[in-house]
Amino acid sequence: MSTPKENGPVSPTPKCSSAFTPKKALVLGKFSRYEFEKHRNPNLNEEEFSESLELRGSDYKSLLYHHNIHVKNRDHIAECLKKRNIEAKVVNRFSYTEDLINWADMIITSGGDGTYLMAASKIVNSMKPLIGVNSDPTRSVGHLCLPNKYSSNFDKALDLMLNGQFEWQFRQRIRVTLEGQNAFADPTELHDQQLMHPEYRFLEIEQFKKPTPPPVSTTTTPKRVLPFRALNEVFIGESLSSRVSYFEMSINSKERFKIKSSGVTICTGTGSTSWSFNINKLTPQCVKDLFRIVNEECFASSTEKDKLNPEDSQLVQKVTDRFNNSLIYPPSQPSMAYTIRDPVVFGTNFSSKPRDFAKRIVVRSRMTDAHIVIDGGLSYSFNDGARAIFDIHEEDALRTITLKP
Repeated sequence: MSTPKENGPVSPTPKCSSAFTPKKALVLGKFSRYEFEKHRNPNLNEEEFSESLELRGSDYKSLLYHHNIHVKNRDHIAECLKKRNIEAKVVNRFSYTEDLINWADMIITSGGDGTYLMAASKIVNSMKPLIGVNSDPTRSVGHLCLPNKYSSNFDKALDLMLNGQFEWQFRQRIRVTLEGQNAFADPTELHDQQLMHPEYRFLEIEQFKKPTPPPVSTTTTPKRVLPFRALNEVFIGESLSSRVSYFEMSINSKERFKIKSSGVTICTGTGSTSWSFNINKLTPQCVKDLFRIVNEECFASSTEKDKLNPEDSQLVQKVTDRFNNSLIYPPSQPSMAYTIRDPVVFGTNFSSKPRDFAKRIVVRSRMTDAHIVIDGGLSYSFNDGARAIFDIHEEDALRTITLKP
């Protein structure tokens, strides 16, 4: 597997900050489970609402407790902004609109990585900073957010920003160009809560301006750049996971090949620590088994001291970590890492790499009920004959910050 460096120039290290004097900030709060359940049951009073949750095995008190933690964090952020004469508007996911994004000098999320990804997907301007605050570190890792020590002390993080004690960081994102009869169709919202109740799928998407599809033509294929950028990864495959995904693929403008698999993931450096990492990582058990096989194949006649020792837990862990760390690359790196999941190669002449780095990937669908899924949240239909181009453009990078100690 080649490295990103071999596929193009490496992005410069994050640039030192210049004067950053935001006047307007948009605060996007997490849509908590408590809020979601209230949204589903608008006619119940609080006592009836609590009883309804308990009947379904949900803990009303726990939901309310963690909801209040999120609200407190969100309000703390807004208060810190106002004390520093920064106009703040607080919104939830349903009122997070294009007009408000354009209004703000910066956007702050109060939630976890899911809230951050949702906010990022709708920011197309690389000059618009996005800062994430983990609103409940006891329940979320918040990998994309500021360090957890700022969760209840956002004032300290804000002062560091306003005093220039930070560096800009640019997280590369994947641009998707879709060709086919459904190129201008609306996506489906795939957040876990929306899956349970399809009637809520389009509540967020309808807030954004819909592109006008071109006139129907018998000689041209509809084509458009999707309005959302992937910060973590894109998945392409059949909707039913037990069904084989069949598609044609071209890497870096090389000859196309056909492949059957469980789908393909294409990630950024940001996403290389997430789904892509977990697909490809080795476990100590695998490394132990490899040690035994290498001993049998290469050191059968050697003395025991010259063989790899599968019971040496430190060595096994060191090799495991070294391999797994090689799967991760910087968020600023303008390359994509793809993985063809479970490629079907038995009885075929498949000779391409099942995983590698790329600058440009083209996929043509030969599937019947397939989708392109962006950051696990937005799903576009991608059936037989449809074509998608995946690449990275510097102007699509998401601007965020790294605070100095």
